Amino acid sequence: MLLKETALLRLLGLRIPTLLFLGPRVERLDEDGCEVLIPFNWRTGNHLIHGMYFGALCAGADLAAGLNAARLIFSRHRDLRLVFGDLHAEFLKRADGDVLFRSRDGRRVEAAVREAVATGERVTLDPPIEVVALVPRKYGEEPVARFRLTLSLKRQGAPSARAPAANGRASAAG
Repeated sequence: MLLKETALLRLLGLRIPTLLFLGPRVERLDEDGCEVLIPFNWRTGNHLIHGMYFGALCAGADLAAGLNAARLIFSRHRDLRLVFGDLHAEFLKRADGDVLFRSRDGRRVEAAVREAVATGERVTLDPPIEVVALVPRKYGEEPVARFRLTLSLKRQGAPSARAPAANGRASAAG
């Protein structure tokens, strides 16, 4: 577990309390990508199916897809905002153990952050960020789920592409 990065995650949890409740830990966060572990316990498990809740799985994918951008935003570009435009999930088998969420799109995210800062325009990653969910102690490298999340970044206060003009009409200029 990476203590400094997990502390960043817990700090983020002050704004998003669900993250504190789930107890995620950052296992890896570098320029290549991110790995986040969510423990399988009474907080994250669905006792009816003996697997991890859908919401906990989606939260893990959200973290693995967004932490590379969040780290850059907190350290250097506080005026950037990130949102996810959509999420596609493919559940392959029951997540019945601690789940490791892995993204290998760190360099693409960093390039998108640089572009959003430089241009002031909204930048959307296409293709979406890929996250693989694994239960390493039970299934090794065999995925239990796959996620694709479309990350969008924009400088706060930058004019939107459809900002109203002074005369009340929409303007395509940004």
